[in-house]
Amino acid sequence: MTEIQDFTAAEDPFALFQAWFAEAGKTEPADPDAMAVATVDPHGLPNVRMILLKGADERGFVFYTNCESAKGQELGANPKAALLFYWKSLGRQIRVRGPIAPVTDAEADAYFATRHRESRIGAWASQQSRPLESRAALEEAVARYTQEFADTAVPRPLHWHGYRVLPVEIEFWQNGAYRLHDRIVFRRAEPDDPWTKMRLNP
Repeated sequence: MTEIQDFTAAEDPFALFQAWFAEAGKTEPADPDAMAVATVDPHGLPNVRMILLKGADERGFVFYTNCESAKGQELGANPKAALLFYWKSLGRQIRVRGPIAPVTDAEADAYFATRHRESRIGAWASQQSRPLESRAALEEAVARYTQEFADTAVPRPLHWHGYRVLPVEIEFWQNGAYRLHDRIVFRRAEPDDPWTKMRLNP
C-alpha cells in the first residue's frame, strides 16, 4: 500500500477525489473507475449495483445507463443517488450522496460515440432489467440491430442517457491499524453552496 498522507488537511473535495482516483488508476488491478450506485424503488427499498464512472469534475460524477432500466426508473421517480468507490489496493473508500441531473444530449452523444461498436449495438438490443426469454433471444436482437446499422454509424438510442450526481456530501475514508480509520466528510445544503468539513470517528 502507498504511504499514508495527511489527506485530512484537504480543503477541496474534488481535488482530493482526483488525487485518490489517479492513485487508484496506478494500483488497482481492475476497473479503478468501478463504483456502486444506490437508488431506491417506489417502496423505499434500496437498490445497489456496480457500474463505471465516466466523468468527474466540480460539477459532479457522471454515469450512463438505459433510462428504462430499474435504476433509470428509480432515478426518474426519486432523482437522488449515492455512490461508493472502494480501492482495496489503497485501503480507501469514497462515499458520495446528492441529487442527480441528466447530462446534456451533446454530452451523451459524445460519450456514446466513444463506445465500442458492439457495445453501441448492445444498447439497442438490451431491454435492460426487463424479463428475457432466453440468451438466444438477446443474440437475435443483437444480430437484428447489427444488420440494421450495417452501413451506418450506430446512433445513440433515446432511452440511453447519462446522469450527473451533484454531490452535497463526499466522505473520504482511509484504512487505519486496529480499525482506527481516518475519515473526513465535506457537506453542503445545496450543490452550489460552499463546503463545510468535519472529521469523523472511525
